[in-house]
Amino acid sequence: MTAFDLDDAYANGKYIEGAAGYPPRWEGLAREFRARLVAAGKAELDIEYGSHPRQRMDLFLPSAAPRGLVVFVHGGYWRAFDKSSWSHLAAGALAHDMAVVMPGYVLAPEARIREITRQVAQAIDMAAGRIAGPIHLTGHSAGGHLVTRMLCGDIDWSCCFSARLQRVVSISGLHDLRPLMRTAMNADLRLDDDEAAEESPLLHEDVLPVPVVAWVGGDERPAFIDQARRLAASWSNAEMVIEPGKHHFDVIDGLTRSDSPLMQALLG
Repeated sequence: MTAFDLDDAYANGKYIEGAAGYPPRWEGLAREFRARLVAAGKAELDIEYGSHPRQRMDLFLPSAAPRGLVVFVHGGYWRAFDKSSWSHLAAGALAHDMAVVMPGYVLAPEARIREITRQVAQAIDMAAGRIAGPIHLTGHSAGGHLVTRMLCGDIDWSCCFSARLQRVVSISGLHDLRPLMRTAMNADLRLDDDEAAEESPLLHEDVLPVPVVAWVGGDERPAFIDQARRLAASWSNAEMVIEPGKHHFDVIDGLTRSDSPLMQALLG
């Protein structure tokens, strides 16, 4: 494929009706959700896990004592968005009495992807030290990449993360970064051959043996469906699920509902 073809292959908004309305809608829903939980004393916002202003995470607590931890990592091609746009996606897990942590991270081009990987691991490490019980990871798009990246053997953990991790759901994740080197976004990502290979989860053979679901919408761009299919083919502990009728922007909606198939996949 040419660079132009690859740019189109990974373009989402131009193929989604009303795409421009999604980010402000997410932000509004997230803001209202946070306000409710802050008022109820069930939210702790902007917890520092590093020195950079973006190295902060939000913690949401259920009504009862937490029986475990769910981590949601946001997407935006490692270049856009913030943890605060997604707070409402904690609703489904909270209904199951799971605490939910949403970490932010330093965006490209200020940070390279290998640095973002370590930042997310640092945030999860800290969150796992605060909340006991099983750990479940999920993330969307670039966040889907980052949560599968956490399973690779080159990540160092100071806590008992590996023993407590139960399930990982990568929603519309990117698992082979090599094609992105030939897209316009690589001006910000700055991927080279070594980093693209190092940061591509499906190229890692030493991975934690926990169940992984590569979840993708049936109406997504073919490149994202292919990324999910290839991860499931490369990792013996992974399976692919295609949710009919969902595109890249609404495939995450199931996280808001306790009884959705997506939540069932995440919590098992």
